[in-house]
Amino acid sequence: MAPVKQQQDRRESSLPDAWFSLRLSSTPRGARLARTLAEWCGGAYDTDAVRAVALVTAELASNAITHGRLPGRDFRMTLRLLAGSVRIEVTDTRPERLPPTAPAAPRCTEADAGRGLLLVEAYADRWGCSAPDAWTKTVWAEVLLS
Repeated sequence: MAPVKQQQDRRESSLPDAWFSLRLSSTPRGARLARTLAEWCGGAYDTDAVRAVALVTAELASNAITHGRLPGRDFRMTLRLLAGSVRIEVTDTRPERLPPTAPAAPRCTEADAGRGLLLVEAYADRWGCSAPDAWTKTVWAEVLLS
């Protein structure tokens, strides 16, 4: 019985490293599914923190299918449960299209688009982008769960 308890303790201590990752189609349906899956984040259902994670996930996924899409290529969504926060990572296949370092205000207040990164900046505690290779880029954001 002792080894099982030790395994449980190790799993509990590794809880901040819990994560899942999956490929989604670069379509509006893929973006909707990404938002739905964001509820996995471990917070209490229907709280401001869980809604913020869902919103940031939806915006990053929407940007991936709008600005990072190549025909026939999917995007990857990864959610990582860190100590007190959730890290959302969305990887697409357009590393040459990096997001601006500071999101610009929309040109027209009546526009239907152009506010995604402003929302990410407002709801995420921090966010950024990396292009680890010549084929992909990852835009990430971290949202506190407290």
